[in-house]
Amino acid sequence: MITLKADEDVQLCDIAGPGTIRHIWMTTKNNPVNLRSLVLRAWWDEQKHPSIECPIGDFMGFAHGKVMPYYSAVHSLGKNAGMNIWLPMPFTKRAKITLTNEGKENVPLYYQIDYTIADKHLADVGRLHVLFSRENPTTMKQDFVLLPKRTGKGRYVGALIGVRNLHPGQWWGEGEIKLYMDGDTEFPTICGTGSEDYVCLSYGMQQTPYFYNGCNLNEKDFVSMYRWHLPDPIWWRKECHITIQQIAWQKGLAETEDDWSCATFWYEPIPSDPLPAMPDVKARTTDIWQD
Repeated sequence: MITLKADEDVQLCDIAGPGTIRHIWMTTKNNPVNLRSLVLRAWWDEQKHPSIECPIGDFMGFAHGKVMPYYSAVHSLGKNAGMNIWLPMPFTKRAKITLTNEGKENVPLYYQIDYTIADKHLADVGRLHVLFSRENPTTMKQDFVLLPKRTGKGRYVGALIGVRNLHPGQWWGEGEIKLYMDGDTEFPTICGTGSEDYVCLSYGMQQTPYFYNGCNLNEKDFVSMYRWHLPDPIWWRKECHITIQQIAWQKGLAETEDDWSCATFWYEPIPSDPLPAMPDVKARTTDIWQD
């Protein structure tokens, strides 16, 4: 347990490999602004730039900083912000994880990182990558990007997606997910039928958190939803990028713009390209949930 001071950056672990991080548990002040202000970063095997860069709340499975108790194949969350992630995080030489408080107040931090050592990994084993993005609002007639273009081979695990409906009374979720892979141009290899359909629900959004899919918040025009491709993996050989349309229903299909965020999870070998720049703390915390 430590007190994480405002503007402080602390190292949570520095582990010599080979090994695999198996589980991370963490808790801190249960406040939406705090949970979007603390940023977790991870470096694998001496790569100079981080492969994970994400606010702690979204990394731990909930959007908008709003804690709603639930569990899935990837996360479990207690009502007092007891946060867990269970995805394996392999490394061959070194695993380094930090947490940075980009907020304005000192906060308590409790954490535990569980790992095995002397694991046998191939040199090109996939390392976990996680990025956070937000557009508030999205751009009319432009898809929201869940995964920017990645080159080389990889595996898409899924995404934790947050939506704040900027048009109360209008259904926002008719946009199709599109997974462009290995030479796709105009048409994607995988194309969905609607946003709620992507998380395996239907006819609107219902607060139904399931093991591989569902919605863990559906209140006051705020939605937190997720889809984990674990029994139904999505691999690519050369390149991949993933988008989702911004389409509403307004007496018919209509272009729209709303407030979207996502934490996207995937595996790829290193060396890997740097992640795109993450929104700053003001952009991450503006207009989020207020208790």
